Amino acid sequence: MAYWLFKSEPDVFGWDDQVALGAAGGEWHGVRNYQARNNMRAMVPGDRGFFYHSQKGREIVGLVEVACACHPDSTADDPRWDCVDVRALRPLVQPVTLERIRAEPALADMVLVRNSRLSVQPVTAEEWRIICEMGGIEP
Repeated sequence: MAYWLFKSEPDVFGWDDQVALGAAGGEWHGVRNYQARNNMRAMVPGDRGFFYHSQKGREIVGLVEVACACHPDSTADDPRWDCVDVRALRPLVQPVTLERIRAEPALADMVLVRNSRLSVQPVTAEEWRIICEMGGIEP
């Protein structure tokens, strides 16, 4: 299993919107960055991810699961753009802010810290464990 981080602006599509999609989840569409798209192409169903509120909040608020392998993005007119489907699993007991992540020395090399603009990014197993513990849930 691989781990990922999905970023979204909460006033555009937030955690509550993800939860409202139900068990089937929905497309993580609209990504127009090659590196982020390639990250989605590497995903398989069952991979886990953090749901991160960017801009407002700047915090990890929940866990998601890749529900469907990469496929063409239904919102794109260009066949180069793909997406995966994700479904909400559970919220964190305590959201983990970017400030807290930056303050944790063991997370200094995390992509979120080094390249905060990338909308879909990998997370190592150790980063996953640490952030789950910071958020009050079992990894």
